[in-house]
Amino acid sequence: MINLRAFWLRRLHSLTGVIPIGVFLFEHMLTNSRAAEGRVAYNEAVEFLLGLPYVLYLEIFLIGIPILFHALIGVYLAVAFRPNPTQYSYFRNWTHFFQRVSGIFLLVYIVWHVYETRYQAVLDPSIKLNFFDYMAAQFTNPWVVAFQIAGTLAAIFHLANGLWTFLIVWGITVSAKAQKISLFVCYGFGLVLLYMAFDAFRGFLTAAGGM
Repeated sequence: MINLRAFWLRRLHSLTGVIPIGVFLFEHMLTNSRAAEGRVAYNEAVEFLLGLPYVLYLEIFLIGIPILFHALIGVYLAVAFRPNPTQYSYFRNWTHFFQRVSGIFLLVYIVWHVYETRYQAVLDPSIKLNFFDYMAAQFTNPWVVAFQIAGTLAAIFHLANGLWTFLIVWGITVSAKAQKISLFVCYGFGLVLLYMAFDAFRGFLTAAGGM
C-alpha cells in the first residue's frame, strides 16, 4: 500500500514539476531575458502578461497552486520515503541530494520573490508602469543580486534535473544509454535557461549601474 502510494505520488510530483511549473519557468526566463534589450522591451513583455484576461486566476490556479502542491508532495516524499542509497550510482545520489536542497531553498526564495515583485506591484500600481526600473533598483543591492543569482541557479538546476528524473520515473528513458542521452539533453536545456537568466541579469545590472 505504501509503495503504491509512493509510486503515484512520485509521478504526480514529477508531472507537476514539468507541467505547468517547468513551462512557467521557461516563460518567466524568456520574459526576463527581454531586460537585455532595454527598458521598453522588458516593460512591453511584462505589460502583455499582466494584461492577459483573468491573469490573477491564471497565476493562482496554473502557477501558485501547482507550486504549493509540488512543494508539499516533495516534502512528504523526502520525509516518508527515504530511498536506499546503495541502489543508485554515486552521481544519482548527489543529484538527488542537491535536488532536495535546491527544493528547500526555493521554498524560501519563491516566497521572497513573489513578495518583492507581484505583491509589491499590487500594493503600488505605479510599479507596473515601469517594472524595469523597479527591478533595476533592486539590483543596486549586492545582497539582493546574490540572492537572485542563487535562486535562479537553484530553479534552473531543480528543473533540469527534475526533467531528467521525470523521464525515468515515467518509464520514458529505461535503459542506461537512454538515461545518459537524456541527461545531456535536460542539462543542455538548463544551459539555455541559464543563458536567458544571464541576459536578464545583464540588463538589470547595466541599468542599476547607471542609477
